[in-house]
Amino acid sequence: MIDGVLGLFSRDVGIDLGTANTLVHVRGRGIVISEPSVVAKDLRTGALVAIGAEAKRMVGRTPASIVAIRPLKDGVISDFDITEQMLRYFIQKVHDRFALFPRPRVVIGIPSGVTEVEKRAVQDAAVSAGARWARLVEEPMAAAIGAGLPVNEPSGSMIVDIGGGTTEVAVTSLGGIVVSRSSRVAGDEMDLDIVAYARREFNLLMGERTAEDIKIAIGSAYPLDEEVSTFFRGRDLLTGLPRSIEVTSAQVREAIEPSVQQIVDAVKDTLEETPPELVADIMDQGIYVAGGGALLRGLETRISEATQMAVHVADDPLTCVARGTGKILEELVSYERALVTDTYAVLPR
Repeated sequence: MIDGVLGLFSRDVGIDLGTANTLVHVRGRGIVISEPSVVAKDLRTGALVAIGAEAKRMVGRTPASIVAIRPLKDGVISDFDITEQMLRYFIQKVHDRFALFPRPRVVIGIPSGVTEVEKRAVQDAAVSAGARWARLVEEPMAAAIGAGLPVNEPSGSMIVDIGGGTTEVAVTSLGGIVVSRSSRVAGDEMDLDIVAYARREFNLLMGERTAEDIKIAIGSAYPLDEEVSTFFRGRDLLTGLPRSIEVTSAQVREAIEPSVQQIVDAVKDTLEETPPELVADIMDQGIYVAGGGALLRGLETRISEATQMAVHVADDPLTCVARGTGKILEELVSYERALVTDTYAVLPR
C-alpha cells in the first residue's frame, strides 16, 4: 500500500553513477540530467557550494576555503557523505515541485569489479538520498542493454565500456555476464598521461582539466588522415612563467599510447577467456564500444586491427549505461537476471 502511494508521486530513476559524469534517466522522459560528478564544498562551514557542471567550472580555480571534490574514484565511492548529497540533489532535481518527498525506485550502474562492501555503499547512498528501493546493475551489462544488444538471447555479445575511471569489457549471454574484465585505466588515466608527457618533454606543468580539453580536441588512438594541432598551456617549470607550446595530434597520441594499449590488451584478454561458441557469435555480430572513451578518434580501428573483428561504436555512446538502466526499470521482469543485488529498501522516515 505504501509502495503504491509513493509510486504516484515518484518517477523511477536509472542512474549512471560515473567517475567523470553522472547521467540520470527518468522513466517516461528519457535522460534529463547529464552533469559532471563534482561537488564544491566550503571547508569553513561544511556547506555544499555547487554540484555538477557549476562545480566542475571551479576545479583549479577555487580559493583556499572552497574545494572541488570528485566523490567517486575508479568508479566506486571514495566519499560516502558527498555522494549521498549529490544523489539526493539529482533525485530531487528530476521530480516536480509537487513531489515534496520523492521516493523513486532506483537502478544504478556500477563497475563489474567492485566488492560487496562497495556495492552496499552505493545502495546505502541511494536509499539515504531518498530512493524507496535500490538495485544495482553492472555497467557493461547496462551499456549492452542501452546499445540494443540482444543480451537475453542465447548468443554472445561483447561490449567495451570506456568511462572516466574504469574500462569494462564483458561478454553477455542469456541475460548475464559470461566473462568480464575491469581495468582502472580509462579517460582519466589518459588525461594524466598527457600531463606527464607535457612535464617530461617540455618541462611544462599543466592541469588535468586542460589535458582533458586537449584529449577531446585532438586525441586519437590511430593515425589520422590529416594530423591537426593545438597548444599545451601551463607553467614553465624552469622559469616559473606561463608558456604555450604547439603540439600535434601525433604527439598527443604518443602521450596516451600506454593507456590505449592497456584497453586493447583488456579486450584481447577477455576474448581469450571467452568460450569458443560465444567467440563465433561475436565474430558475426562484432564488438561494440560505449562510454565517453568510444569518442576517441580511431579507437575502433585500433581494436579491430588487434582482434581481427569488426568493431562498432554504439549510438550515442555517452548515454548507453543510463539508457540501459532506464530500460531495465521499464522491463524489470525481463532483465531480472541482469541485476546483481536483491532489492534493498527502507520505509519512509
